[in-house]
Amino acid sequence: MRIPAITETKRVLLSWSSGKDSAWTLYQLQKDPAVEVVGLLTTFNSQFKRSAIHGVRQQLLQLQAEAAELPLIEIPLPWPCTNERYETIMERALVDARAQLQIDAVAFGDLYLEDIRRYRETQMAGTGLDLVFPLWQIPTDQLAQQMISGGLKAVITCLDPRVMPEHLAGDQFSHQLLAELPETVDPCGENGEFHTFAWDGPMFKNSVSVIAGEVVKRDGFVYADLLLEDSL
Repeated sequence: MRIPAITETKRVLLSWSSGKDSAWTLYQLQKDPAVEVVGLLTTFNSQFKRSAIHGVRQQLLQLQAEAAELPLIEIPLPWPCTNERYETIMERALVDARAQLQIDAVAFGDLYLEDIRRYRETQMAGTGLDLVFPLWQIPTDQLAQQMISGGLKAVITCLDPRVMPEHLAGDQFSHQLLAELPETVDPCGENGEFHTFAWDGPMFKNSVSVIAGEVVKRDGFVYADLLLEDSL
């Protein structure tokens, strides 16, 4: 009688931006019986207490992590922050995360940008950690539709007004939004056209209900501040 081999579950730390791609990546990992997501890793601007790039209030990311029932590892970044300084900080953060959570791999929500993937692979070479890209090379028109039809709810927090209408800042990521996007804009915003905050979906046990607050233009981008609905 053959005894089945015991397969160890891979302990995965997920790079967390607060947006739809991170959230959908989490959902795909949650469905994989060979994977256990043990934490979310995020960076934030230490001066403004907001997530890097997306500009979301730190409190909202903490509520996302609670909704996902996962610990949130928050990495403060100085402002301004050089790339060299960023890499040093992240290297230390991964060493600490590996010791604290006994992780085997780090997952990313990247979709198709080869240079970004190569950068991650180069930076993590020698760490002993595997890299996981659950959404890699899924056609983004299909992926966007899958996310929305699958129950993911997100709102645009930042957009590039050079390629998108400014009035879309604060809009929900929806079928209607996809229909309104200029043809030159990637449906998932993979080229930096827009960024989002995921506030509900099958990856969360409860929603993080937000409303769009003040819309401002800063450093060439349009940001829609998000406020926790229950706090108003």
